[in-house]
Amino acid sequence: MKRKLMAAVGVAAMMTGLAACGGDGNDNNAAKDPKDRSESLTVWLMVDAQSTWPELVKDVNAQFNKKYPKVKVNVQYQQWADKAKKLDTALGGDKFPDVVELGNTETMQYILNGALAEIDPKKYDNSDTWIKGLKDTCTFEGKQFCVPYYAGARVAIYNKDMFKAGTGSDALPETEDELLTALDKVSAELGKKDKRASSLYLPGRYWYAAMSYVAGFGGSIAEYDEGAKEWKGNLSSPESQKGVEHFINLVKKYNKADQTKDEQDHANVMANEKAALIYGNGWESGSVTDGTNNGNPKLEGKIATAGMPGPNGKALPSFIGGSDLAVTAKSKVTDLGEEWISMFTSEKSQEVLTSKNILPNNEKQLEPLKSNPETAAVANAVPDAWFTPIAPGWTSIEKEEVLENMLLEILKGSSVADATKKADARVNELINK
Repeated sequence: MKRKLMAAVGVAAMMTGLAACGGDGNDNNAAKDPKDRSESLTVWLMVDAQSTWPELVKDVNAQFNKKYPKVKVNVQYQQWADKAKKLDTALGGDKFPDVVELGNTETMQYILNGALAEIDPKKYDNSDTWIKGLKDTCTFEGKQFCVPYYAGARVAIYNKDMFKAGTGSDALPETEDELLTALDKVSAELGKKDKRASSLYLPGRYWYAAMSYVAGFGGSIAEYDEGAKEWKGNLSSPESQKGVEHFINLVKKYNKADQTKDEQDHANVMANEKAALIYGNGWESGSVTDGTNNGNPKLEGKIATAGMPGPNGKALPSFIGGSDLAVTAKSKVTDLGEEWISMFTSEKSQEVLTSKNILPNNEKQLEPLKSNPETAAVANAVPDAWFTPIAPGWTSIEKEEVLENMLLEILKGSSVADATKKADARVNELINK
């Protein structure tokens, strides 16, 4: 879900520890009467749960302790910035979590390292309608190693006042042609007061956005060759090149700030009234106005979300973001971990998330959000969303930087053809490791 989370350190130590453990030492405990179980269960959740749905954590722990009154549940909240490094270190030692939340871009590395215990989807509510983009990140060789937790998608986040000043309407156009016409007008209006304000703030290294345009033109990062039984880079295909070129043209025309940056601070750029439109995660609209997180409370009520118009008259395909929950293979209480996750991702628990406009892990509960004005944009972006290659070699930040470097090379003057061809060669070198 979050970018640049993968840590290369600690993998060898982690694998050594896993091999020694095997993760199957809980059979005798599982046979005990639940009221006689007296182990502890350590759960690592990201800080999002602590800040946004703490009541869900509290209620699930109470439900769990009603069945297992002597089991101590120790929930520890983690930050995205250093979670991966902490987890690698923990899995290489003797103090590790039994349950861990993983961004969906992280899961494959831990599956391949043997760090996650296999789970049975039948033990979890609505597993037959889990959102495919999340389920796929938990699946390897037909086996399931984690449980989808919640989904996320990117949408257009815009300043209604800025659009109204430029176009006379505070509604975002529904087609890209109409949007580009509107952006030209908004740019002209913003330029009267601030030459550095962008009608569309689209950072040049924002590879998630770039690959959305690639997907919009029918391209992809890589494709699996059934004949050769391997993945092959696809960035130099005509479709992918059209998407990359389209993205670069938007960056050059509408981003009046530093075009070589990434998207990490684009919500703050909008909060500082330097952007009329950004393409971001649905939750980032709240960050724009959140005064406790460098946001601007004065913009409350002025920031809206909508589906991002894409090429060829269609919506722009979104990267499917989200989080998954897994039981670590080293855990001595894997059955307790599975049951806690089952309670935490039950249909009832997912209702708590949907009540906060968080996308659930399944299509069944996602459906009502598609017609809710507050969630329609992001909910409708999920079914056609794209994801990075589900390939063993695409598991670390090194691969993501291939895309960033490709975009930077083009911004600095390389041709799209040369840069995408070079990127494909690098993808081929890395992805089949």
